[in-house]
Amino acid sequence: MSQQMEEVKKSNTDEELKWVGKKVKRIDGPEKVTGEQKYMTDYHYPDMVWGKVLRSKYPYAKIRSIDTSEAEAYPDVVCVLTHEDVPGFNGFGIVTPDQPVLCEDIVRCTGDAVALVAAETLEAAEEAIKLIQVDYEPLEAVTDAESAMVQGAPQLHPDGNVHSHVVIKNGDTAKGFEEADFIFENTYYSPRQMHAFLETEGGWGKVEKDGSLTIQCPGQYGHRDKLQIARALALNPERIHIHSSPNGGGFGGKDEITVQIYLALLALNTNGRPVKLHLTREESVIAGIKRHPFKVTVKTGAKKDGTIVAHKVRAVADTGAYASLGGAVIALAIEHAAGPYKIPNVDMEGFCVYTNNGIAGAFRGFGVNQVCVGIETHIDMLAEKAGLDPIEIRKKNAYRQGEVSSLGHVVKSSVGTIETLERANECDLWVNRDLYKSQASEPWKKRGVALATSFHAVGMGLRTPDYGAASIELMEDGRFKVGLAIEEIGTGNGTVYAQVAAECLKCDINNILVIQGDTRETLDSGTISASRSTYTGGRAIATAALNMISKMVETAAEIMGTGVEQIEVSDNRLIAAGNENRSVTYKEIYETLKEKDQSTRVEGHFYFPREKKELKNSGGAPHHLYGYMTHVVMVEVDTLTGETDVLRVVAIPDVGKVLNPQGLEGQTEGGAIMGIGYTLYEDVIMKAGYHQTRNLTDYIIPTIRETPVIETIPVESMESSGPFGAKGIAEVVMIPIIPAILNAIYDAVGVRLKKLPAKPEQIFQAIQESKSHELVSG
Repeated sequence: MSQQMEEVKKSNTDEELKWVGKKVKRIDGPEKVTGEQKYMTDYHYPDMVWGKVLRSKYPYAKIRSIDTSEAEAYPDVVCVLTHEDVPGFNGFGIVTPDQPVLCEDIVRCTGDAVALVAAETLEAAEEAIKLIQVDYEPLEAVTDAESAMVQGAPQLHPDGNVHSHVVIKNGDTAKGFEEADFIFENTYYSPRQMHAFLETEGGWGKVEKDGSLTIQCPGQYGHRDKLQIARALALNPERIHIHSSPNGGGFGGKDEITVQIYLALLALNTNGRPVKLHLTREESVIAGIKRHPFKVTVKTGAKKDGTIVAHKVRAVADTGAYASLGGAVIALAIEHAAGPYKIPNVDMEGFCVYTNNGIAGAFRGFGVNQVCVGIETHIDMLAEKAGLDPIEIRKKNAYRQGEVSSLGHVVKSSVGTIETLERANECDLWVNRDLYKSQASEPWKKRGVALATSFHAVGMGLRTPDYGAASIELMEDGRFKVGLAIEEIGTGNGTVYAQVAAECLKCDINNILVIQGDTRETLDSGTISASRSTYTGGRAIATAALNMISKMVETAAEIMGTGVEQIEVSDNRLIAAGNENRSVTYKEIYETLKEKDQSTRVEGHFYFPREKKELKNSGGAPHHLYGYMTHVVMVEVDTLTGETDVLRVVAIPDVGKVLNPQGLEGQTEGGAIMGIGYTLYEDVIMKAGYHQTRNLTDYIIPTIRETPVIETIPVESMESSGPFGAKGIAEVVMIPIIPAILNAIYDAVGVRLKKLPAKPEQIFQAIQESKSHELVSG
């Protein structure tokens, strides 16, 4: 052990946390941890032990017996736990708790946890895991979602293999297709994408001196994690303290329970010593949530003038071994499958199906990514067939605020689709596309420019509670502590929260301290999901700020002996009757409130607006609020290899109101890069229920070399219900770039790709087949 680490071990106490010899503030203290010590999994406690998880050997098997005796006898092992050591309900899951904490009689995927080990060293824990003897009876794995729905297929769960079935119908599609001059029908396939966050799943568990349980684990909804842990451990949730922020990346992959319950179980069995559990990248690949692979069959009918009159969709999603948020994903996918258009006749259905292919769940875009390709590809095909402009045809069919959507409901919130398309029509890349296309870097390379538009719901929808809550506390030095449970997962929402609070409280932003992701310090504010963070959190803070202003105005009026109507809130102080010489500071307000033994803390609560009526069999549609987006993309395709580079992207989001331009650009750029990876490179390959892709060495994600020039042109449609007019855009920024890239590939080399990712060999083969077809037809 190094001298530096020896010093850490000697000087550390239970009350003081250190990291690699450098003293830092406690992660569970009132101050935010800043600087280089960013992630929880970077920290080390004194006297800690290491945890490891034994995963299933097979994708589907019965468990005959589990023998832990050799592992328990291994040197430095502190404890070995199985399903027998789960004191409460042996299951978890956000909607349907069908995933065992520790498997008892059956395993349904190789990510299933069978046993836990805690040891003095990581090496000892890894060795002990290997000594646990599990007697399996392998079963025939179900690996194809369509086959899983066929009668006679092995049933993975008591209710069968179809977890959910969603249907949205409006109008008469048969009649619509009869009226159509053009009909386009294709089947599209999308891959199993990995979140690839920097910080893999991990964290800390610790029993405090008062017997309460502290879990420090990056997540996306700490208050919900607390309830799931309490249910599994049969504990009072008030005795559980969750730290779920800061977070080294989430994108939906940490919305579900990851290792929180394992940490809690181990912490209760390590004699009061803190336990650390941090998945390797390979463990994260095998056990972590992935994006649902979809098979989507789409049929679209339109008239010669470009009016879309009918749209039919059938989508099948592979949710893997357990439900997680699969039902909600397929419901949102079907809600968005017709795009932001007013198609009078739609018939759309989706199936969420169990297989033994790992576990799928929440991922940025939440099912919309998989279905947007169909409608946006067909619109481009229609434009070509009818000789119409691809932007004008979209504007012709797009709904405006107050009009009826394809779902049949009146869209009451702000809609910026047409404005984003108008900006696209004016942008340099589109205006000068012929010039840019003529400047290919090599004679055998071809360039294409195309666009696509889409939308994404903001908020949880009709079936799920959706609320926000914030607290604001006036501190002794006149600053404000703003508490909001919604985590920071890399979106920069903490900065926006500070901006909103500073604006409402008339103070410098440096006088705002934001506390996030701490169930002890903050009220339940809902999840950092569904693009709701800025909208919901901002509204809750604004509501709390009004209560704080009211409290300060009343106190200032009392101090200065005047009526509250005479008090004006100015910069960091309150002025009486416009007289600059008669004022009190926020610090003086604090002192007065404390002298009177009054609270300096207020709360603000916000309930997300909803539609009044749910569409039949829709799984929760429609949402009240949506974000809209158009992408313009230029690609260059190597006709000799099929390799495709995205050279330029113009991102045009409808954000309602831009609160932080730099933060918005970060979102649009990150979303574009993630969309590029999804379209061209990324796929977690499964074979017979086993992961063939096991690490980032064989899972290709875009690097800086694959990152194009990205221009952001925001559209401000001003959402009246949002904070200062803002609404969420975190997910929609990834969506239309997918079909835009595919449309641009077609523009470059004349081939349409229907299976993602569009890898070089697939593109090359399509080019060769196209040439052969031309020769035959010629």
